[in-house]
Amino acid sequence: MIANTLRKTFQTPSEKDDQKIAVEVKSFLQPSTISEFHTAVGQFLNYRRALRATEPDRRLYLAVPLETYKGFFALPFIREGVEEFQLLLLVYDAEEKVISLWQK
Repeated sequence: MIANTLRKTFQTPSEKDDQKIAVEVKSFLQPSTISEFHTAVGQFLNYRRALRATEPDRRLYLAVPLETYKGFFALPFIREGVEEFQLLLLVYDAEEKVISLWQK
């Protein structure tokens, strides 16, 4: 449901502040958050490579739920991975259906 909201808000491909962006939305609803994180990172890295080849001026964001960001993404190992892989995060509140944070 939030994915549809994001798509309606940002119409993929999207532009934010005159910047072209693409958003990969993840819900993190499965029992193993670390497994979902590994999948999300792998997909993100592949999508970013594809965008570099086809639309090098478009920036890719990984959209994650606020609760997951506040808990799981606060873990040192995860923070280090986000930094190491240069993941750009978009944090959304699924209940309020709003974007809580854009990380540039």
